[in-house]
Amino acid sequence: MLRTIPNQITVARIASVPLLMFFILWDTRMGQIAAIVLFCLAAASDAVDGYLARSFKQTTLFGKFADPIADKLLVVGALVSFIQLGEVAAAPVMAIIAREFLVTGLRILAMAEGMLIGASLLGKLKTISQIALVFSILAGRYFAFGRPGHLATDVLLYVAVAISLLSAGVYYYQARSVFTRRPSPS
Repeated sequence: MLRTIPNQITVARIASVPLLMFFILWDTRMGQIAAIVLFCLAAASDAVDGYLARSFKQTTLFGKFADPIADKLLVVGALVSFIQLGEVAAAPVMAIIAREFLVTGLRILAMAEGMLIGASLLGKLKTISQIALVFSILAGRYFAFGRPGHLATDVLLYVAVAISLLSAGVYYYQARSVFTRRPSPS
């Protein structure tokens, strides 16, 4: 399971989430710098582990499961920390979290029915928008331009929410047959 470098990178990204949250909540210049650096490294590692897995033919079932979970934990951990600091409102963050639970649940249900729901372009845009949002808030806290109510941060927040919900709708529409199938007799 963890014998491949891509899987080790994914596990390291998951392990970095509590440290990222600590740095975000350690509301000092040093904490802000550390949070920016750690978040950028963790976000970049998402592209690196996928590239390595494909290039060296090291894709694994664990990687297919853990990699998207790592992305969700990274973003959600940061957003929850920002709620605690009063940087973002809870309602839009809850919309993002709910979307992640609902789509993950849909994927599990689809797998039970023998269907595979792969990542879509809109799903990838969702991840990019969420990472851009977190980076914007982190950078804004350091450079003092992203405090609550700042137009750029608010726009990125609601763009991330809109893309998140739109992508969930598309996933649910594309997998709607999961809900119309009759259960097989036991």
